Amino acid sequence: MPDPSPTMQRLTITRPDDWHVHFRRGAILRRAVADTARCFARAMVMPNTEPPITTAARARDYRAEILNALTTSPAADKNFTPLLALYLTDETRARDIVEAANNDFIVGCKLYPAHATTGAAAGVTEVKKIMPALKCMAKHNLVLQVHGESTDAGVDIFDREAVFIDRVLAPLQRDLPELKIVLEHITTEQGVEFVRQAGARVAATITAHHLMFNRNEMFRGGLRPHAYCLPVPKRERHRRALLRAATGGDPAFFLGSDSAPHPRAAKESECGCAGIYSAPAALELYAEIFAKAGALDKLEGFAGHYGADFYAQPRNSGRLTLVQKPRRIARSLTVGEAEIVPLKSGEIIQWSVADD
Repeated sequence: MPDPSPTMQRLTITRPDDWHVHFRRGAILRRAVADTARCFARAMVMPNTEPPITTAARARDYRAEILNALTTSPAADKNFTPLLALYLTDETRARDIVEAANNDFIVGCKLYPAHATTGAAAGVTEVKKIMPALKCMAKHNLVLQVHGESTDAGVDIFDREAVFIDRVLAPLQRDLPELKIVLEHITTEQGVEFVRQAGARVAATITAHHLMFNRNEMFRGGLRPHAYCLPVPKRERHRRALLRAATGGDPAFFLGSDSAPHPRAAKESECGCAGIYSAPAALELYAEIFAKAGALDKLEGFAGHYGADFYAQPRNSGRLTLVQKPRRIARSLTVGEAEIVPLKSGEIIQWSVADD
């Protein structure tokens, strides 16, 4: 159980995990690893790199790059453990799944509908093309991580999650109930309801930014490219549904920040990239959200227990203390030759990770 003081100024919890994060490659990877490993014990690292992580061999090389980055970061916990997923394509075969399953650091496979988001150009065009791979995943207890959005051009962008659930995910879960599924970064009432009704082999991650913002944030005072992400935030009623799910103590919902760094130039361009970089303050923002909701006692399960349980990983033995101590987020971060604008750029947040 959490150990908050009577005044709730300090909160000590199991060291948490981030079950959905993007590291990219090169200098950005080194920064993203450092920012994530300062407070998370493990991270589920997404495979939509360039080139994508489509084989176990590429996953081993990527893991080595991540571990090497840990050695160069004084702020990172050297015990940090990256967990990886294979990137599913129309060409993924059962033998690829078997090879992946022979590596204990590969715990899932990511389904990106083709062209649904950043780095999804090589994604799956039709689920039926990968059914042999999905059946093999179920046999080897690998988790299917789903970017749940329809890419049908006739579907409104604010309806893409609900339509995907109806047309693709619900039929898949019905036809292959033994497959473990995580519906990533849910954004809608329909996503919450699907997960709640689907049973113990289906779960969802929820980001801090989708808990904080509805779709108005992208247009607050003008067009805000650094608030643009996919799936896009939805109406206020959907945000409230996510908040109830995250803070309600239901083990089907757990922390996945979807922290996704992009250079400022790529965000502030004619066709800006989707993605919000939250890693520099992700855990502190979740604490702020849970505190405001009067649910700090539920943060430990959401951040440190439920994801590990779903992925059949041991809960972390370490502890971490959060302090209700304001700090200002940097306006921007210099990463190699790039500049990255983090979530809450230049703003003051109310919680910090304790130094002790």
